[in-house]
Amino acid sequence: MTLVIGTDEAGYGPNLGPLVVAATAWRVAADAADAERVLAQAVAEAGIDHDGPLWGDSKRIYRGGAGFAALERGALVAVGLAAGGLPRSWPDLAAALGCDGSPEPASPEAAQLALTALPAETAADACLALTTRLGPRLAAARLVAIRCRVIQPATFNGLLDAGLNKSDILSQTTLQLAAELAAHGGGPTLVWCDRHGGRRRYAPLVARHFGAPLVQAVEETATRSVYALPAAACHVEFSVGGESRTPVAVASMTAKYVRELAMRAFNAHWSGLDPTLAATAGYPVDAARWRGQAAAAVTAAGIPWDALWRRA
Repeated sequence: MTLVIGTDEAGYGPNLGPLVVAATAWRVAADAADAERVLAQAVAEAGIDHDGPLWGDSKRIYRGGAGFAALERGALVAVGLAAGGLPRSWPDLAAALGCDGSPEPASPEAAQLALTALPAETAADACLALTTRLGPRLAAARLVAIRCRVIQPATFNGLLDAGLNKSDILSQTTLQLAAELAAHGGGPTLVWCDRHGGRRRYAPLVARHFGAPLVQAVEETATRSVYALPAAACHVEFSVGGESRTPVAVASMTAKYVRELAMRAFNAHWSGLDPTLAATAGYPVDAARWRGQAAAAVTAAGIPWDALWRRA
């Protein structure tokens, strides 16, 4: 049996809204050398593409504001498989993903987010049916856990002030999540991460977060960085296009879904204070537009910009 962990993020580039990092853990009935093949075969044989792709790169499933229902369906079915039940509200989802007890300071839209009922757009009955059907079909590659970290702008900016850069924040959060899941593995472990920007060398970060006395750099190329942790029977890989692997794709979709729910609450909160404000996805050009238009409402609310605007 091999534990396979996939990680990815959503919201790395925006100025508004949180950076969200997610990780999924799968128990695969194979040794480490054969785990990728067995997992891919189990997913293919489960027939998850019968009604269109259930899981895939979130950037393809949800793009330009279209495809939210498909994104939600895939994310909620995955959470249902891992948690043993379909979340019906944001508090339920946050608890299932382990991000409900975060020490994060509350964002201005936190109360609005807490009122969010789920599913927002897709049908609950369809999600439940898919979860029930897929469980037995994924016996050889069981999705056993999904975890998430939601880094709000105030915390993000505080980490910048502490001397980290944006890439450091992403890598640190990703490896913390992966190490937490790997600690419950009890056997060979593979960790698959999408590449973090242009970073090529991760050995010191891997050693620190996994508490590994020895980290061997197996490969450090333009497309892939692979590390062996002999004491833990663990391999950690960062690769370009990592979303082609299902554990990474499901992490990608979960992170994107959580961020989109957060942005829906963000826009509902601020449009409630100023109905003339157009919604924003938080990316730099439109975020600058929103900041200019929202200046009066933000000042009136007494919210410091460091609690809203990620500086990098």
